[in-house]
Amino acid sequence: MKENADKPESVASLVLAAGKGSRMIGYEGNKTLLPLIPSGEDRRVGSRPLLVEVLDNLPPGPKAVVVHHRAEDVRRETKTYGCSYIFQPVTDGTGGAVLAARPFLEALSEKAVIITMGDVPLIRRRTYNLLLQGLADGQMTVLAFHPDDPAQYGKLDVLENRVRRIVEWKYWRLMPGQMEGCPCNAGVYALRREALLSALDHLAAKAHEVHKERDGRMTVIREYFLTDLVEILVDRGLTVTYTTAEPWEVLGVDTPQALARVQEIYRLRQRDN
Repeated sequence: MKENADKPESVASLVLAAGKGSRMIGYEGNKTLLPLIPSGEDRRVGSRPLLVEVLDNLPPGPKAVVVHHRAEDVRRETKTYGCSYIFQPVTDGTGGAVLAARPFLEALSEKAVIITMGDVPLIRRRTYNLLLQGLADGQMTVLAFHPDDPAQYGKLDVLENRVRRIVEWKYWRLMPGQMEGCPCNAGVYALRREALLSALDHLAAKAHEVHKERDGRMTVIREYFLTDLVEILVDRGLTVTYTTAEPWEVLGVDTPQALARVQEIYRLRQRDN
C-alpha cells in the first residue's frame, strides 16, 4: 500500500448491512438506514442514513453492500453510489456475509479490501486510510480501540504489534490479568484480497452453534465469525497487525440509546467543522 495515508490507491469496500437490529425497539426497518440527523423527538425518523455516511467516508474504489432485511429499502437509499448489492440468503453472521460476497471479491482487480459495518457511521476516512496503511506490514489489519469499559467487546491478543487472535469477552473475562490493557476489536478490517480469498474455504469450515431468539423462541443456528480470519491467517504463517481509532469513531448503533449518542456526536462534529 502507499505510504501516504491521505492518498491511498483504489481499494474495494464491503459494507455489511443485512441485519434488522432486534434491540432497536419499535423499529422495523433496516438499522443501517436510521438517521444521523433526527427530525423531531422520535430519533428513528430524519435524514442522512447511517449507511450513506459510511459510503461517503470510505476510500475511492468499488463498493458492495451485503443486504437481507429490507434489502430494497437499502438499494433505494444508496442507488446513487453505484454499489454492487449482495444478498445474504441466511443471516448467519459476519463471516457468512463475507462468504456470500465471494463472487464480488473474486471479480475484483483491487489488491486490498476494507470490510466495515453499515451501522458504524462515524469512522473517518483518515482512519480507513490508516487501516490500509497497516497492510504494508502484513496481510490483514484490525481496527482496534480502548473503551472506558471493555465489557462485551472482543480483545486482541497482541504480541509486539502482531495480532495472534481475537478473544471474545465471555472467554477473556475468565483470564484475569492475562489481557489487561489489550485493545478491543472494532469489527472493521482491511485485508489483502488474495489472502482473504485464500482464507474463505477455511472460514466456511468453522461454523459456530449460537443460541438466539427467533420468532419468539430460542433456537440453535449456525453462524460464521469474521474474527476467525485472524487465527486462520496466523496459523498459515501470515501477519495480522492492528491500528487504533478513537472510541467515539467505532460506536455502533444497535439500541435507541446508542442511536441518540451517535446522532449527538455527529451534530457536534458538523457544528465544529
